[in-house]
Amino acid sequence: MQKFLDLLKKIRPIDIIIIVGVVIALIVGFFTYTNFRQTADKQIEATSKIRFQFYIRSVTLTSNKVPMTKREKTFISIRNVPYSDLDIVDVQSDRKKIILPTFNSKKVVVVEDVSQASLYDIVVTLEDTAKITKDGAVVGGNKIKMGLPITLEGKDYKFNGIVSDLQLVPVSHDVINNQSTAYDVQ
Repeated sequence: MQKFLDLLKKIRPIDIIIIVGVVIALIVGFFTYTNFRQTADKQIEATSKIRFQFYIRSVTLTSNKVPMTKREKTFISIRNVPYSDLDIVDVQSDRKKIILPTFNSKKVVVVEDVSQASLYDIVVTLEDTAKITKDGAVVGGNKIKMGLPITLEGKDYKFNGIVSDLQLVPVSHDVINNQSTAYDVQ
């Protein structure tokens, strides 16, 4: 008994912390090995192509030409972290609109705002391969969800906007019906 008490007096607090840390690491390793605890790579359910729409509000363009076009590549940064070049699947641009009441009925008319002739709203559809988890699609270590701020950059432009839509690309075909909420005023 005296030898045990002498041994306890020689043990320092740092020795106890190291021993407890090793025991905890062994316990966590055991539970991970027996599949009781899931690691990050086991949470990935699938890998799939995704298309997400990127909305850029109030872009000033003095020419009628949008600087990005279909079938080009553009570089994106997610939360100010550079990611990769992605394929542009579709580009839609629309001049700023205003709503005007009509005098003879309770209807309204939507027309282009001539006071802001150089302002456009642009929707760019991008395509990439993502890891699908139960929380959503993950691209470049970031969950891609609506509202996520992204920077789009090309040789002639650098725009900031947000993700406004996200779709998984079906395996059977590569074309997704574009269901846009934009409308034409005639």
